[in-house]
Amino acid sequence: MINVSAKTKTLRYARAEGFLTATPEAVDRVANRTVPKGDVQATARAAGILSAKRTSDIITFCQPIPLDWVDISVEVAGSSEIRVTAEVETVWKTGVEMEAVTAVSTALLNVYDMLKPLDPDLEMGGIRVVEKRGGKSQFQEDFGENLRAAVLVISDSTYEGAREDRSGKVIQDLLTDYPVDVEVYEILPDDEERIRGRIRELAGDENVDMIISSGGSGFGPKDFTPEAVGPLLEKEAPGLTEQLRRYGSNRTPYAMLSREVAGTIGETLVLCLPGSSNGARESMQALFPGVLHIFPMLWGGGH
Repeated sequence: MINVSAKTKTLRYARAEGFLTATPEAVDRVANRTVPKGDVQATARAAGILSAKRTSDIITFCQPIPLDWVDISVEVAGSSEIRVTAEVETVWKTGVEMEAVTAVSTALLNVYDMLKPLDPDLEMGGIRVVEKRGGKSQFQEDFGENLRAAVLVISDSTYEGAREDRSGKVIQDLLTDYPVDVEVYEILPDDEERIRGRIRELAGDENVDMIISSGGSGFGPKDFTPEAVGPLLEKEAPGLTEQLRRYGSNRTPYAMLSREVAGTIGETLVLCLPGSSNGARESMQALFPGVLHIFPMLWGGGH
């Protein structure tokens, strides 16, 4: 199975369809509910709903998903055709395309089974996903030109060369998946004035779009990043820090001890992330790509 533990839950939706071709006489008996085996529409609908909920039992690499809604329609689409449509919705980490396709396939198999005594030449086909929504692909942003970013690592020991930077490299690596160019990468000591001064320069004269710092956000004796950055923010972004702690707390109770801050200075987004590589990685996974929607808002484009 694919590891989806890093993904965040979003509203997921999929619609699939498929067709069964039969003689006009057989299709007419479906419409009039005179098939000897019983009500074709009701049976196929029930089977489709059941199979959608059991998809992970029969599709090897599908994760079990708590489905919030499944609907199946079985309708006569012409004199010799029956269409089955499945709609599936959930708030979860992975899409529900396979659940929709499995529901259609199973419903069609039940129609086939019930009609085969009436028509030995039944055919099934045209099974496909018609529509899907949700996940990261729905929340991507295109800015024409890539955003300009600065990554700052706040650590005395890294600044002095006693420890290799890992969190800053994690941040840079994850940013390659998005329309963002890291133009500044620096290591700073745990010095409140130096941190504040560099943030001012980057958001001011250097006019970068995004500043992401890593380190100095805990309760250590030299953790002053929130104190350095907080007074500079013109608009705080509590939703971002709430998301960081919520996402992190689902993975470790220590996340509640992090003092991340986030907000904007003019049109520059500032994110202060934890100093550990795992904390930085999880924070990036929690925020991206959704956080990038802040830029159209900053530029006057609204939601």
